[in-house]
Amino acid sequence: MIQVAVMGYGTIGSGVVEVLETNKDKITEKTGKEIAVKYILDLREFPGDPHEAQIVHDFEIIEKDEDVEIVVEAMGGVNPAYKFAKACLLAGKHVVTSNKALVAAHGTELLAIAREKNLNFLFEASVGGGIPLLRPLTQSLAGEKIEEISGILNGTTNYILTKMAREGQTFEEALKKAQELGYAERNPEADVEGYDTCRKITILTSLATGKEVNYEDVPTEGITKITDTDFKYAAKLGTSIKLFGTSRMEGNKASVYVCPMMIGTDHPLFAVNDVYNAVMVRGNTLGTVMFYGSGAGKLPTASAVVSDIVEIAGHMEDNIPTGWTDEKQPVAPMGEVTFSYFLRLAGKSADKLADVRAAFGEAETIELPEMDEFAVITGEMTEARFRKLAAAFEEDIRQTIRYTK
Repeated sequence: MIQVAVMGYGTIGSGVVEVLETNKDKITEKTGKEIAVKYILDLREFPGDPHEAQIVHDFEIIEKDEDVEIVVEAMGGVNPAYKFAKACLLAGKHVVTSNKALVAAHGTELLAIAREKNLNFLFEASVGGGIPLLRPLTQSLAGEKIEEISGILNGTTNYILTKMAREGQTFEEALKKAQELGYAERNPEADVEGYDTCRKITILTSLATGKEVNYEDVPTEGITKITDTDFKYAAKLGTSIKLFGTSRMEGNKASVYVCPMMIGTDHPLFAVNDVYNAVMVRGNTLGTVMFYGSGAGKLPTASAVVSDIVEIAGHMEDNIPTGWTDEKQPVAPMGEVTFSYFLRLAGKSADKLADVRAAFGEAETIELPEMDEFAVITGEMTEARFRKLAAAFEEDIRQTIRYTK
């Protein structure tokens, strides 16, 4: 029997316990071993809960119990999750987590400890929720040179943008609805400012390159400046707006960034709506594959956590080669990245279009009859060049969104 401890009995932790029980026979058949939850760590009491007897409040009980071989970290945040996860590895226990903040901030160190001690630190559920993504990326695509990873990595922001597109809601209205449904936290900053997506694309880039990417080096722009007016233009253009996390590996550099993108109907991610996530991975010989599914939720995320437990059950005495080293992956400045741009400008096109085209070249023009403004789609240019040209129109610019067909 393999004894497991679950740290945190919230949405994900309780889901892990539920999946282990619901699929107990299948898991035993797959691993050849019974996997049982011995402890559940939480500060709260759970009177009447069927697992009340397993609840403990002192982390040291788990740390010092040699019978506990796998620990699931489902607490969220960095502290005390980092302290507890590190202590478990140092105590000779395998660790599984769904915590992207922990992995992005301290994954390099925790992976190194796991390798040194012949243990495993796995985190399939940290990106994409229930979508099988990290293991296919590192195992099924192990023979590929990954050239690009791009996708919708946050269900909350995708839901908000979907409501704005379909129902003409403002950002504030869509956010309020997302909070009412439990898709967005009371403090939604990590989602709407792009920080959650940033951590996830950082993890994916580190796995693809085998080198450490510091999430603080990744240019990140959220969706708080996107308006219902932007979606009126998008509807006229036959496009949509999504929050993308993107990484392009060229030479020894990686261009890694998070920003809203205006995409056309032919784009593979155009139809990814509501709380769903989707990630495109392009390899040098494979071409492009896409992973799509529920990016969050209690049981889908818990299922991914349990998949790591099952993986470890077959490697209790050895380290599964995965992750990245402490070698730094160079990240290209955002100014070097090339885009087309959707640009909204105050005033009438008849008065200003000549100046716009003199600066940006031939540009598609879009007008909404009821608006005292117009928009253009520029040709491709580097971010640095666009910023330099756009400076001349600073007082007239109402919105800028990067654009791709």
